[in-house]
Amino acid sequence: MAKAILYGADYSVYVRIARMALEEKAIGYELVPLDIFAAEGIPAWYLEHHPFGRIPAFEHDDFRLFETGATARYVDEAFDGPALQPADARGRARMNQIIGMLDAYGYRAMVWDVAVERLEKATPDENLIAGGLSQAQTVLKMLTSLKAKGPWLLGDQLTLADLHAAPIIAYFVKVAEGRNLLARFADIQEWYARVAGRPSFVRTEKVA
Repeated sequence: MAKAILYGADYSVYVRIARMALEEKAIGYELVPLDIFAAEGIPAWYLEHHPFGRIPAFEHDDFRLFETGATARYVDEAFDGPALQPADARGRARMNQIIGMLDAYGYRAMVWDVAVERLEKATPDENLIAGGLSQAQTVLKMLTSLKAKGPWLLGDQLTLADLHAAPIIAYFVKVAEGRNLLARFADIQEWYARVAGRPSFVRTEKVA
């Protein structure tokens, strides 16, 4: 079977989500570096893999995908290894609800409006950061209410919901405001410490 290929940058939250899925399934893969923010722009050849010029894109045995959610689900369903999606309809619905919430309301606020703004801007927009923190608080509150009893977001089974949430929160807690807010949600803070200890998380961490 051909090796899986993932195109993207090791700093990307969404590339890391896909990589964690590959790691959890113990799939050998090649990460082809692709920096969409490079000064020379997005290479023309890459638009054949992702027509919108985003990352990641995925290829396996002449089958191509873009979009992280589609990639992660394919990785779970096409390869042997522990299941990363619940077997029951309600469990899958809850998983997809958490993923959808993070995509729609968590990623922009937690990563760009708070962490990137604080870390990368010479003069951060404090109003933008404040708004991001307010949105992040709602996201963490809802994660707490949706989390099932057990070590993972859906209970005893690690799922794609955990792999989706972990890289977003990892970026968020790069800054003090993110760490301080997370500390107010003990269940999610404990969950994050648990998932941050998994080999899939450690092996996909960007080395400065």
